[in-house]
Amino acid sequence: MTNKIDSVIYTGVTSNLQKRIYEHKNKMVEGFTSKYNITKLVYFEMFDSIEGAILREKQIKAGSRKKKIELIKSMNPGFVDLYDKL
Repeated sequence: MTNKIDSVIYTGVTSNLQKRIYEHKNKMVEGFTSKYNITKLVYFEMFDSIEGAILREKQIKAGSRKKKIELIKSMNPGFVDLYDKL
């Protein structure tokens, strides 16, 4: 996820993506996402197991900002909000 001007990238894991994005968009979650106005879903991956999802989250978080931007652009070159496409 990112903010309106794509200046901050947030990576997380959830078992209910639509609900979690709704919570971020409506500032129902205190902390990093609300502080930096993280409301735009620009990339996501789906997994069959929480273990696989957590492993992937750790891989993404360990990467550089440049790598994260490349990953997002591979699926969503315009950084459009994907929330309505879920």
